Amino acid sequence: MMFSTRAEYGVRVMVALAAEQAKDESYPSSLAQIAEANGLPFAYLEHLAARLKKAQLVESRRGPRGGYLLARPASEISMAEIVEALEGQIAPIECISATDEGDVVCAREGDASVGCPTKILWTRVQGSIVRTLNEMTLADLTAANDRASARLGDTADVVVA
Repeated sequence: MMFSTRAEYGVRVMVALAAEQAKDESYPSSLAQIAEANGLPFAYLEHLAARLKKAQLVESRRGPRGGYLLARPASEISMAEIVEALEGQIAPIECISATDEGDVVCAREGDASVGCPTKILWTRVQGSIVRTLNEMTLADLTAANDRASARLGDTADVVVA
């Protein structure tokens, strides 16, 4: 399973926002600066920021010192929330989806008498991915990025790899 650049770049933006917010909670971060520091396309980041804002993961501020801030502390934002805001429902293949109750269903199972022979495999794959994304917070990634930067002796702006 591969996530798209929406998830990759969106998570990188969120880590950059969390790192900047850790320095100064009241100062919003500029998407243009994040794009430049991380070698990402600014217009694409604007699109991702709109999705993250709609999911209430970030807030925006207008004006000369405007930009984006996390809507909640990094320790309260799971990777699952970010990925789902950007990618939609997490499913390893298109026929697998989750109900509102959390049950995994296979679209190819037309009725109860016909079972999907691979449903157990894809259910376990999906469960592992979702569990990992739910267990990891934005603060976990930010701390890992800080440790990596410290090992490299990086004194410049945080660049998320």
